[in-house]
Amino acid sequence: MCGIVGLFGKSAAITETLGAHLAEMLVQLGDRGPDSAGVAVYRDPAPPGACKVSLFSPDPGVDWAEVGAELGAALGGASSPEVRATHAVFVVETDATAATAWLRAHRPDLRIMSAGERIEIYKEAGLPRDVVRRFGLEDMRGSHALGHTRMATESRVTTQASHPFSTGLDLCLVHNGSLSNHNALRRELRREGVEFQTDNDTEVAAGYLTWRLREGDALEAALEGCLSDLDGFYTFAVGTADGFAVLRDPIACKPAVLAETDDWVAMASEYRAIAVLPGAEDAAVWEPAPAHVYSWALEPV
Repeated sequence: MCGIVGLFGKSAAITETLGAHLAEMLVQLGDRGPDSAGVAVYRDPAPPGACKVSLFSPDPGVDWAEVGAELGAALGGASSPEVRATHAVFVVETDATAATAWLRAHRPDLRIMSAGERIEIYKEAGLPRDVVRRFGLEDMRGSHALGHTRMATESRVTTQASHPFSTGLDLCLVHNGSLSNHNALRRELRREGVEFQTDNDTEVAAGYLTWRLREGDALEAALEGCLSDLDGFYTFAVGTADGFAVLRDPIACKPAVLAETDDWVAMASEYRAIAVLPGAEDAAVWEPAPAHVYSWALEPV
């Protein structure tokens, strides 16, 4: 099971209400993944020389203002936290590599959900409709976003094992399916310096893409590498700072549908999640072919 949704805005009418549309899409796929849900939203880029970090605390009593003060004192400045339920987002006056290294060394009680220029990740165990409400997804603007509803198969039902997974700057992945060689591949990637926080198979797929991109591949080539190096069944949706991409395994075992209008591009595990979008009745709709990478990117500024 599990459900994937993705929405890429091509007009202000969509980007200004992106979170509300994504929330509707997620709720439509709640019965495909009642265990947990999560989203990656790309919005409000950090200023030059700064980065954004999304953090999760299992301690409901965490003092996010104190975390911000520590980040600012150590790294030259940090914004006030934008707190949503158990998560908080900070803009830090340094690069993302330095910020995440400091957090791992000095605040190991916190979990880094994502880091980069635009990405924010929010995820939690629970029914998708409740998770959407808890994080106030409806009021978020953004250029594009991915979401996931989970029915656990490969690891426990926890916040950290929920999707999306981010193992590289501004990169995230959501997955419907299962990988059979994730343990062996995780060991290989760790030797290459890729860090993992869970035993989830999807995090390994995200780590694989991080490694391929770090080695110099473009996103399309990195995804094509999945076809030979990842064993199992999968529909992937991948987010980057400037767009998103979709890939199905060579036999297209897991469902997916794509649709496009002048205002948006959307993907979902089932059409009912796309049908709630404005203008869906006039969209071009198709089933993505197996072993083919589909991608969309923001226009250069």
